[in-house]
Amino acid sequence: MLRYDPNRDELAALLDGEPRYRLDQVWAGIHERGEEIDDLTNLPKALRARLTDELPLALTPEVESISDDGDTVKWLWRLHDGHKIETVLMHYDDRTTVCVSSQAGCAMACGFCATGQSGFDRHLSVGEIVEQIVRARRQSAPRRVSNIVFMGMGEPFANYDRTWAAVERINKDLGIGARHITISTVGVVPGIERLAEEDLPVNLAVSLHVANDRDRDELVPLNKRYPLGRLREACQRYLDAKNRRLSFEWALIDGVNDRDSDVDELADYARSLRAHINLIPLNPTPGYLTRGTPLDRVYTFRDALNDRGANATVRRTRGTEIDAACGQLRASRQLVDPPKRR
Repeated sequence: MLRYDPNRDELAALLDGEPRYRLDQVWAGIHERGEEIDDLTNLPKALRARLTDELPLALTPEVESISDDGDTVKWLWRLHDGHKIETVLMHYDDRTTVCVSSQAGCAMACGFCATGQSGFDRHLSVGEIVEQIVRARRQSAPRRVSNIVFMGMGEPFANYDRTWAAVERINKDLGIGARHITISTVGVVPGIERLAEEDLPVNLAVSLHVANDRDRDELVPLNKRYPLGRLREACQRYLDAKNRRLSFEWALIDGVNDRDSDVDELADYARSLRAHINLIPLNPTPGYLTRGTPLDRVYTFRDALNDRGANATVRRTRGTEIDAACGQLRASRQLVDPPKRR
């Protein structure tokens, strides 16, 4: 069992025989304050030693990379079985966001995404997901982490049970509101349908990228199983249940999905679901040679969408120089030394 795997009841069982107040002390220390067990000086030394042995940390840091402006931090973590994942911390003027991974690798095989290029290793446990946030929150202090996005490595809905258990823990144990948690999917329809039935009103983002089935089949292979019509029905079900804004992610690829026909198809699809469109110039990855749409055409594309009654904005890219931007996470084993903190 890893440190952040047990829920409160399971931790209580582990502390059986200890005074009841020990549970509150341990829980507050490792969850609310994110402290190391050795630093919980209100616990007896013998208990600290036992918990350190029985509840090891899941994530061993290998590389910490910091962007030139100091606002983005990326960690490469080694898991207990040798697999690797990445987590990104992003500071904005009005918020601080942690981008977490839900799997080591990804089986969705989207060719323009570095994680998809690297293949699938395994699902992450609840504790491995939660610990990413605890460790990032410790680094972020005194700035408070306000938002969590499941937009790191992996497809969250392919690991639904553990992802959702982690969401509940993030909300209840770490105190981050459901409306500040976003789950991103390439379009796993059963996952969207399950999300619509959950109690917590978390946000949903769909990595759409193409709004016709022929081209999306090629760019997002999962579309062959869950085509755009089924995806629309699932998104509508989510909207009816949650009354939350739906977001579409659209990585603009030069000559692939930035044409006039793409504007028309995307505007029609987004308007039908009252969805907000996040436009992201494709970030470079070693396994996909096509370049992103030039920035002037990105804004032209945005304006054309808005002229057609859609709601589109251009997402500010963070951490490109440290491979921490959207679509760049791959847990590479060949990493340069991180830049010095400014």
